[in-house]
Amino acid sequence: MKLVVGLGNPGKKYERTRHNIGFEAIDRLQQKWNLDLAEQKFKGVYGVERNGTEKIFVLKPLTYMNLSGESVAQLMKYYQIANEDLLVIYDDLDLAPGKIRLRQKGGHGGHNGIRSIIQHTGSDTFNRIRIGIGRPAPGTAVPDYVLGKFAPADLEKAEQAAEQAAEAVDAWKTEPFLKVMNHFN
Repeated sequence: MKLVVGLGNPGKKYERTRHNIGFEAIDRLQQKWNLDLAEQKFKGVYGVERNGTEKIFVLKPLTYMNLSGESVAQLMKYYQIANEDLLVIYDDLDLAPGKIRLRQKGGHGGHNGIRSIIQHTGSDTFNRIRIGIGRPAPGTAVPDYVLGKFAPADLEKAEQAAEQAAEAVDAWKTEPFLKVMNHFN
């Protein structure tokens, strides 16, 4: 079994914000797989895609970003999903808007959602797709920036990056993550 998680904040207030680009990628994946996230459990909404006999869970935590690990760890524990079978999609300030980077492990880099997942799973070894949102202009607070909407010039790049992230997840259905990483990086 595998678990794909898109990070974001629930509610209309946060739709289409930089911090919700992980949710946007999951929305693209839902379309690609014709998947319904109809199950509400584990402090989130999820659906299940099948790849032969393998189940791939797709989750949007509804805990708000800083508590994402609660949702992720509950689902992983219940279905006994190993850390190497976890893939998390999230925003990254250190990448330019529209860029994506895949990694197999690492620290939280100041991202509270990733910090929470590391804390609740007990490991920093899990697959990641980071989607660039860029840095705020001098004088703009990071929380205000990440919770803000994309500038018109960056919106199309962000949408393309969310689509590219969904394509990478789709490739992970049948390919080892290292091969997917080498292709998309």
